[in-house]
Amino acid sequence: MKNIGGQLLLDLKLLKMKKTEPIKPEIIKNSRRTFCKTTALFTAGMMIPAMEMNAMYNVFNDKKLKLAVVGCGGRGTGAVNQALKADENVQLVAMADAFEDRLLSSLDQLENEFAGSNKVRVKEKNRFTGFDAYKKAIDLADVVILTTPPGFRPYHFEYAINAGKHVFMEKPVATDVPGIRKVLDSAKIAKEKKLNVVVGLQRRYQNNYINIAEKIQKGEVGKILSGQVYWNSSGVWVNPRQPNQTEMEYQMRNWYYFNWLCGDHILEQHIHNIDVANWFIGEYPVSAQGMGGRQVRTGPEHGEIFDHHFVEFKYPGGAVISSQCRHQPGTMSKVGEGFQATKGIVETNDAGVAKLVDLEGNDIFKYRGRNDPNPYQEEHNQLFKSIRNGEVISDAENGAKSTMTAIMGRMATYSGQVISCDEALQSNLELVPENLSWDSTPPVMPNSDGHYPIPTPGKTKVM
Repeated sequence: MKNIGGQLLLDLKLLKMKKTEPIKPEIIKNSRRTFCKTTALFTAGMMIPAMEMNAMYNVFNDKKLKLAVVGCGGRGTGAVNQALKADENVQLVAMADAFEDRLLSSLDQLENEFAGSNKVRVKEKNRFTGFDAYKKAIDLADVVILTTPPGFRPYHFEYAINAGKHVFMEKPVATDVPGIRKVLDSAKIAKEKKLNVVVGLQRRYQNNYINIAEKIQKGEVGKILSGQVYWNSSGVWVNPRQPNQTEMEYQMRNWYYFNWLCGDHILEQHIHNIDVANWFIGEYPVSAQGMGGRQVRTGPEHGEIFDHHFVEFKYPGGAVISSQCRHQPGTMSKVGEGFQATKGIVETNDAGVAKLVDLEGNDIFKYRGRNDPNPYQEEHNQLFKSIRNGEVISDAENGAKSTMTAIMGRMATYSGQVISCDEALQSNLELVPENLSWDSTPPVMPNSDGHYPIPTPGKTKVM
């Protein structure tokens, strides 16, 4: 399959799983269907043992690891906090953000958190702002944290990998299909360079989910036939428009409501639950169809995204997953997953609960991780442990494929059409312009009434 930027790299290392044998990576032939039909990882992150320590690229033993963060909002600040606690000999040396006020607020929080230690040493000359700030920060580090709005992630990830850096990046990893292809290209290079990449799909690092995945892999509930995944909540923040604020700054401050930056909440939040379905089933969907719209969040302050989505994902092995997400105050809140299999039923949620029940309603397995490690912290613990031990975590491919699944769901709800994996992978619709500056015109603009164009099923073109 070809695209504007070159051949789509789908010669990914995939897993063939046997119930009584360890999972081993294998190479399969290139094809568009490879992406749609490949097996998911049944581990928290795929670990590739090092052949020899002296053959590894960018491996450290007791060396002080220099850390940089790109994107200094709440998630970026939290990720730095976790990274600094994950390893005794790591130091934050550089920060980058589009906005100086956000960078300085983050730095102030981190300096207070680690007061009296040598963990936070960001000199004034190493505080970078603007659209190209990421390059300067990445150049100074051994390990980088990428936590900007996800539209920028493919460019930042590409630069970090080409520069030979280990990476933690938040989900989702792109907002459009060309971005997915860019991440897959970079993921291949990361493997060749033996660089660690952890993606913030933290359920793969959470004990209750890991336990259930192992039991599903062993066949204790049989084959998953159907399931329901949910992220139903009241919604997120809005930052009011300020006097003399440019349209670019307004959208950047309210990135959640613009698809070029966020990808809609089916992508930004609900990817977690969709990823669990992919993981437990061991496949990625071949098609999606669904519906969605705006019933509650209808004002111009809510940009262009929907406030609810319902998608039906079909998998190569026959499983059908119903996916719900909504941002509507006063409605049922639920974040979790349920699956129906040939021998029983699976229930999981991010509160640490996991349960298997047989077809007669008898408990097969119950798990409640009241004292389990924080999965957000565990992501960074495993990242730095892997770097120190000369191992490689390769989360980027799965991160890209679960991001692609959510993008297919958005395509289905926006268009009202059945979207196949093959069709979606051919899309060259780019939501994120290159070489942006504060003087750039955003790719979506309001009309004279201040409202943004809203996707209309049956009319909107998504590819």
